[in-house]
Amino acid sequence: MTTTIFPDAFLSPLVIDEAINRALAEDLGRAGDITSVATVPAHLSGRAVVAARQAGVISGLPLLEAAFRKLDCNVNLTAHVGDGAAVAAATTLMTVEGNARALLGAERTGLNFVTHLSGIATATAAFVSLVAGTRTRVCCTRKTTPGLRALQKYAVRCGGGFNHRFGLDDAVLIKDNHIAVAGGIAPVLARARAVVGHMVRIEIEVDTLDQLREVLKAGGADVVLLDNMDPATLAKAVGTVAGRVVTEASGNITHATAAAVAATGVDYLSSGAITHSSVNLDVGLDIET
Repeated sequence: MTTTIFPDAFLSPLVIDEAINRALAEDLGRAGDITSVATVPAHLSGRAVVAARQAGVISGLPLLEAAFRKLDCNVNLTAHVGDGAAVAAATTLMTVEGNARALLGAERTGLNFVTHLSGIATATAAFVSLVAGTRTRVCCTRKTTPGLRALQKYAVRCGGGFNHRFGLDDAVLIKDNHIAVAGGIAPVLARARAVVGHMVRIEIEVDTLDQLREVLKAGGADVVLLDNMDPATLAKAVGTVAGRVVTEASGNITHATAAAVAATGVDYLSSGAITHSSVNLDVGLDIET
């Protein structure tokens, strides 16, 4: 029995268990898989092959494994690739042998996770390839599907990207509305620095070079988010910062603009699209008879 292989982007088993339990409960409902119960003998065994039907980067195999094991604790799985692998179309990802009803009952739940997360990993890898050879790292945002954030951010890491903050509680990100409420850039940074612990980083969003200069003069920020700036303005912003804080470019960055953004020397490029608008990767399961 071989388990699926995690990449360096490890995912907590507690997150996997919670996600699989919730998804299987949603799918099996109150009576279970009544189609399989009605048509498949209870003790019949089966063998299934899971394969990528198009090229992409794989993510979510541990969730597929967990779905099978939840319905058949004795299932035998062989993983042929691990999460984070770039595969060609028709690549076999996993073979599974176990109770036929369990295979059929877990199939859609497990594939839903793999196709969705692999789509995110593939979209992330496409961005990463566009900035190759520069210092810029691709990262995600909090624009995730409610309840799936940890999984989607894991998929970003499988695709070679990096994670922004996971929630409102693990880093300070001061946006325009915070600045307006607090009375300006200097006051909001002073308040934030006086309150947060030494392990918490502070990022502040700016829209103009004048705001950037004000941030640098005030001090207290660890990261500055350069929002919706064109490449020429970004380059000036990076030059103005001169390494004093970490820089992040954000706002409608696409495949068409990613290389130009990275060429400015910005440290991070953040994209909400890699989690909220990625297209599922086609992955399927076939029972061998």
